[in-house]
Amino acid sequence: MTPGEKLIYNVNMRMSLILKSSGEKGGHLQTRQRQLLWGLIQAAGGHIDAKELFQRAIAQDQSVSHATVYRSLNLFRELGLINEKRLGQPQCYYELKQAPEHQHLVCRSCGKVIDFACPLREVVARVKIDNGFTVTRAEVYLEGYCAECGNTP
Repeated sequence: MTPGEKLIYNVNMRMSLILKSSGEKGGHLQTRQRQLLWGLIQAAGGHIDAKELFQRAIAQDQSVSHATVYRSLNLFRELGLINEKRLGQPQCYYELKQAPEHQHLVCRSCGKVIDFACPLREVVARVKIDNGFTVTRAEVYLEGYCAECGNTP
């Protein structure tokens, strides 16, 4: 969305409308494949990459293509429905936009991503006060090994 546009989002995901500053409406119809992908993202309950999303989607609908997955992820991100995170990895992870602030632990062995609470908002506020610096983006992720993979490589 560009400045001046307002998102009007239909909760049942049948259609999302974008109201432009000129009053012109644009929309994105919810196709059967988008509904499937949206449901899979919700069911993931956390972080999922495009490869895993594609694998889960074709298990339910063989007509889903890689292009459909990537276009849908881009649309969901542009509409503000999901976050896209790299987390120090070559692939992006996707998660539902969540109100509670959280950060990420990334297992270097299995790639599992775990949410954890971190008072990052307070740190950013302190940086602004102490340094007169306006932070436009802040992200914390820690790499290591999850309990299943053990404490050492």
